[in-house]
Amino acid sequence: MSKISIKTLPLLKQKSTLSSLPEGKLLINTINAHSYNVSQKDDEFTIALLKGDVLIPDGTGIVKAAKFLRGEKIERIAGWDLFQFEMDKLNKKGGKCFFLGSSERTLLLIKEKAKEVYPNILIETYSPPYKTEFSEEENKAMVNAVNTINPDLLWIGMTAPKQEKWAYKHLNDLNINCHIGTIGAVFDFFAGTIKRAPMWWQKNSLEWLYRLIKEPKRMWKRYILGNTEFIIYVLRERLHT
Repeated sequence: MSKISIKTLPLLKQKSTLSSLPEGKLLINTINAHSYNVSQKDDEFTIALLKGDVLIPDGTGIVKAAKFLRGEKIERIAGWDLFQFEMDKLNKKGGKCFFLGSSERTLLLIKEKAKEVYPNILIETYSPPYKTEFSEEENKAMVNAVNTINPDLLWIGMTAPKQEKWAYKHLNDLNINCHIGTIGAVFDFFAGTIKRAPMWWQKNSLEWLYRLIKEPKRMWKRYILGNTEFIIYVLRERLHT
């Protein structure tokens, strides 16, 4: 399996294009420096990213790398941007939204907050076991839970790369006709269990630094070692093309 190349990634380029996404069953994934690094060592993850329907650049590193390698100016589209756009859209007409992933506590906080922020959306949730791999029975239970509700919008939050691989592997089993977004940390941002960086940090492409400062023990490998690894991959791609 060939590795992901930033020069050929089918990235959605502007936030405004979210409004032009077709209706119906659509798998929307995000990519940032961390997930790019992981994909270099995980062929299954690479396939899940490349064979999804939409790939959005959720990271300053990807945006800058696209400029460096493709001479192309694209806009960062965070998972939070996708979440807000889709939820606002559904709230206007009303419907059902399913959150698959995270803990029971986080999902309860999501339901409580959604009652205030998105009163026209019925929220249903399912918290899968916290483990590296699911059994066949567990996978069936998750698929059945989603299919029974038949939501108008499905969010999957199990952290990368598990969420992307699960969504792609079970895409045909999900008998639904809606957008499916793999958005990881957005579950915690919306629930309030993790605070998102203030707007100044976001606008100045420093959201990663804010998270590093807030959670140094958990994030130092991802952002210090990971960002260095990403730069090396980008330079290699530049030298070999």
